[in-house]
Amino acid sequence: MSSTQNKSVRELIQQNRQQKYSMKNVMERVMPIVLFLCAFVSVVTTIGIILTLVIETEHFFEVVPFKEFFGSTSWYPLNSQPEYGIWPLVVGTLEITVIAMLVAVPIGLTSAIYLSEYASDRARRILKPILEVLAGVPTIVFGFFALTFVTPVLVKLIPGIQIYNALSPGIVVGIMIIPMIASISEDAMSSVPKKIRDGALALGSTRLEVALKVVVPAALSGIIASIVLGMSRAIGETMIVTIAGGSNPTAAIDPLEPVQTMTAYIVQVALGDAGFGTVEYYSIYAVGTLLFVFTLVMNLLANWITRRFREEY
Repeated sequence: MSSTQNKSVRELIQQNRQQKYSMKNVMERVMPIVLFLCAFVSVVTTIGIILTLVIETEHFFEVVPFKEFFGSTSWYPLNSQPEYGIWPLVVGTLEITVIAMLVAVPIGLTSAIYLSEYASDRARRILKPILEVLAGVPTIVFGFFALTFVTPVLVKLIPGIQIYNALSPGIVVGIMIIPMIASISEDAMSSVPKKIRDGALALGSTRLEVALKVVVPAALSGIIASIVLGMSRAIGETMIVTIAGGSNPTAAIDPLEPVQTMTAYIVQVALGDAGFGTVEYYSIYAVGTLLFVFTLVMNLLANWITRRFREEY
């Protein structure tokens, strides 16, 4: 090969290097902008949601006083003489949530303990994905499951229970959030160092004692956070309670009777039961704002618990 050809080859190699370096510089400059825009869109969306809720809720409270909204125990916004006491919807929402947590917490925690402390690696690789598939089932499917399967079973077992009731959707909401509690709790338990388990076993503890007295306390922050997040999910559930819970806003606590939650009421009015611009229409924003505050407090509480009780090894 002649010197001229060698020079040409070197020049081509040098040009390729310069092009790659130039492209790399362009990517280094562009990617921070793209990432910033993605984060900015998320922030702007959140601000937009909050502003929409606040502005529309303000229209509602121009007509309905705070005293009636938070002080009355009657919620009949679609009557000829409407009443706007929010407590029946709050009671219904909390009733469903409590029932759901009574189902989800024991099953979720025991599942997490088994996966973390007893299951073999092969069993864990099979069972955990199957458990998490439950989280991908559409909630409307859970709703019809509650109405067409769980409710008939409850009617046969419990005399006097209504077709639409709080117990059936509460149980199914609990089943729905089991994967969340089990998965997060299992991750928290698995992060506990093996040497702590080995030390407890060396002192004569059984595997159950190690799980309950060593691992669970060490992973308590993650476990509590999973329970709080599960509560937040249960509070915001819509389709299950809309389909199987009925539409009877009442402040009486009776799981055998129909109830109406905050989300179910929003669905009812959004389907066209109230005209646009009416007080009834703006009431869904007031309920939505209260629901937003509930879930926000739950999420902040979960984050605080995670930071406050986190164990570092």
